Amino acid sequence: MDRLVTIKSNRYGMELRMNPDVPFEEIQKAVVEKFTDAAGFFKNARMAISFTGRTLTATEEEILIQTITETTGVELLCIIDQDEKRELMYRSIVEQTLSNIQKREGQFYKGTLRKRQVLESESSIVILGDVEPGAKVVSKGNIVIVGDLYGSVHAGAYDNRDAYIVALSMQPKRLCIGDIEAKRQLISQESLNVRGPKIAVVDGGRIYLDPLTD
Repeated sequence: MDRLVTIKSNRYGMELRMNPDVPFEEIQKAVVEKFTDAAGFFKNARMAISFTGRTLTATEEEILIQTITETTGVELLCIIDQDEKRELMYRSIVEQTLSNIQKREGQFYKGTLRKRQVLESESSIVILGDVEPGAKVVSKGNIVIVGDLYGSVHAGAYDNRDAYIVALSMQPKRLCIGDIEAKRQLISQESLNVRGPKIAVVDGGRIYLDPLTD
């Protein structure tokens, strides 16, 4: 079993290395055994996880996440993509949101927001999923979307112009920060010119898009 699955910890969470040459069912069994032995160490922890060594389907990822959660009680905040272009984005989100949770200043929403869904928050919020067309997010603090933004978002509700909005891809139907609303056409054009994860901020009474990382 030890050769099938290896757990490696880091400052952002843990890396689960898996043998690529055996059926997935054997990997799942090895994960159960490995995490049962380490349950006391991980119990009630909050962290991110990355899967390495083999390519998993979305269903297999869900199975492993559920297995780890049920076995240890650990709360997996997000899966760290092995794409180097996204790595800094995920790490930044994990560090920021873990800090906010400890200070009770932020919250998570796990899942994609679909048409007609509305999510409101009294504090900063991190959405682990997409905001699809027709969905709406309103926050008094910052909004961080670990996914694609196509719906409507309002950060810094009640005139907080210092708030910001982050997304891996940004083509919102409506975007507001504080009392300022971005012109949809300008945001769409800027989004095409900015590669990778994007951050929307207020500067001089107007909302601009910038790359989140260099």
